[in-house]
Amino acid sequence: MIIFLYGQDTYRLKEKLDEIVVQYKERRKSGLNLRYFEGENLGFEDFQDEFQQASMFKEKKLVILKDIFNNDDFKEKFLKNLKTLSRSQDNILIYENSEIKKSDELLKALKKYAKAQGFDFLEGVKLKNWVKKEIEKLGGRADLNFINKLIEFSGNNSWRLINEIQKLVSFRKKEPLQLKDIDILVRPEIENDIFKTIDALARKDRKTALVLLKKHLEAGNPPLKLFGMIISQFRNLLQVKELAEKEYSYSEIVKKTGLHPFVVKKSLEGARRFALPELKKIYRKLFQVDFEMKTGKLNQEAALELFVAEL
Repeated sequence: MIIFLYGQDTYRLKEKLDEIVVQYKERRKSGLNLRYFEGENLGFEDFQDEFQQASMFKEKKLVILKDIFNNDDFKEKFLKNLKTLSRSQDNILIYENSEIKKSDELLKALKKYAKAQGFDFLEGVKLKNWVKKEIEKLGGRADLNFINKLIEFSGNNSWRLINEIQKLVSFRKKEPLQLKDIDILVRPEIENDIFKTIDALARKDRKTALVLLKKHLEAGNPPLKLFGMIISQFRNLLQVKELAEKEYSYSEIVKKTGLHPFVVKKSLEGARRFALPELKKIYRKLFQVDFEMKTGKLNQEAALELFVAEL
């Protein structure tokens, strides 16, 4: 039998792979007939030799092939032998997390001859139900308003959602999750990208910073809102940098700034990339540009891009 797992939602994809492996190990205690192969440089003959070897314990084998779709020679030979392999009493699990063209011949054949399961990013009700289930698995409780807001802040990337869910449930322990917890602990998707923009500026990588900004502008995010978030981030960086240079402890910085510990932690990490005089100069420049944008002296989009280019 051939099992085929594929799709862009790599968290749920890996979760399914792990579930199958655990079930196999529970039934076959020796574990000697479980094999992993990285498909990118795998020769078909090497795989075939391993797969056709007789099992010492008369157990069904589970051979896992990871990322074979970028190996053209392997794909061609595997496709030629697919019907025969699909009739085997042993199991082949093909695990593919790279993008596959819909016209790919192996993809079409596996959907026909294998037990195939695709993992696309969840949307709508399916996404909400999945988030609810993951919260409850960790012992948390949340209503629909909370789930909607968490999705609004985090998007539908399941790796990101799982990280946020773990953080939120841990923060509340056994108590019901509250909307204000999201405001405290979860950075909106746009805010995360703004922090990436600032990180790129700190590395003097203006090209990446401009690409990130352009992405937000093309998505319709208002320039003044974006600029306000940049100012806010640099304000946090400047605050924690000044206190850190005065040798205040982490807990003292949290107390003095009034910022959430998570925000202080991230700001301390970002502030290390800047010298204090540099941060002060950038902060003054930000207010100058902000004033010129609001008074109409500068085109808002052009002002944003100019600020990044000249930094």
